[in-house]
Amino acid sequence: MASRRDFLHHGLRLTALGLVATPLTGAGAAERNTRTASNPAAAPDAPSIDIAPPPDLFDAQVVDLDFWVKPRTLSVIRPASGERAKVLYWKDGEVIDSAYQELCHMLRDVNGKASMAIDPKLLETLWASQAFVERYGLDKPLEILSGYRTPASNKHLIEQGVPAARQSLHMSGKAADIRIAGLTEEVLGGLVRSFRQGGVGFYYRGGPKGGWIHADTGLNRTWKG
Repeated sequence: MASRRDFLHHGLRLTALGLVATPLTGAGAAERNTRTASNPAAAPDAPSIDIAPPPDLFDAQVVDLDFWVKPRTLSVIRPASGERAKVLYWKDGEVIDSAYQELCHMLRDVNGKASMAIDPKLLETLWASQAFVERYGLDKPLEILSGYRTPASNKHLIEQGVPAARQSLHMSGKAADIRIAGLTEEVLGGLVRSFRQGGVGFYYRGGPKGGWIHADTGLNRTWKG
């Protein structure tokens, strides 16, 4: 079982590699203090030579059973509407119906002003991704760029040249486009893929907001868009 110390050490390596956009809490200072103590002549910002990522880098298969049986609280934000919610939706092995309905609303089609039942398997992947990185000290809300889409909204995106499949799983409540501030697309996408719950699309974009990850509960597959 991986310890908290192991997670922090892996987090330091991620920061050095540039896979995490911002230093994890306390990690930067800890690494600098370690280098200074071992080599007082080293510059404070000298790069670590031990930057090879571990083979189980952000791999969901390394978590223990306690991770999956604890209560599940999902913290989400919809940039398109400015809404935020922190919802305890699963406890003691059961989905809390009122909380589930709230999350379905949060993942609604903001433009089409319509909602539908979201696949609980998708919610599990979204929660697990957020809960997993919290173990590294990165406590950020999950940004939902797109959840459910009406057929009309999906068609409109295609007509605008936005990447959208004609038979998109967004239209059946089985897909979401997501971001977590502080994580690169490579790290977040790799984490989502490690849950082995469906498809993962890597959408790399420049600019301050960066790209996003498409997660769905369809066939296990990956692609870059």
